[in-house]
Amino acid sequence: MEVSYKNYVISDDKSRINVQTVIDFLAESYWANRRSPEKIKTSIRNSVCYGVYHKEIMIGFARIVTDGATMYYLCDVFVVEEYRGQGISKKLIDVITNSPDFEWMTGILGTKDAHGLYDQFEFERDSERFMRRHPQARKAF
Repeated sequence: MEVSYKNYVISDDKSRINVQTVIDFLAESYWANRRSPEKIKTSIRNSVCYGVYHKEIMIGFARIVTDGATMYYLCDVFVVEEYRGQGISKKLIDVITNSPDFEWMTGILGTKDAHGLYDQFEFERDSERFMRRHPQARKAF
C-alpha cells in the first residue's frame, strides 16, 4: 500500500525501510534509547511497518505489533526533525488508523508528549502515558 501526501509517500513496503535511520532515531529517543540495534532489527522484522519517504529518503516511521484480529500496539512513531510541522505524522496516523487492516481493531499506544496528535484519531487516555482506541464498529458474526 502506498499513499501520496504532498511531496511524500507513505508505504507499508518493509523492503523500503532504512533500518539505520530507525536505529539512529531510536537511539536518541526517550522510549527506546536502550534498545540494541539487533533488538530494533528484530522488532522491524516481526512487525508491520510504515515508512514515510521524501523522494527516496526515509523521513518518518511507525511500527505496529498486532495479533491480526483484535488489537494492535502502535509504537516507534517518528518524523525526523527537519520535516516536522508539515502534518506528516498526522497523515501517517490517519493512514494507519483508517487502514482496513486496523480500523476494526482496538489500538493502544504509549506516549509522554504526543497526546494531542493521537486525540485527533479517537485514542483516549487510559492513564498518564497509555492511550487506547476502540474499534470503529463491531462486525456481525
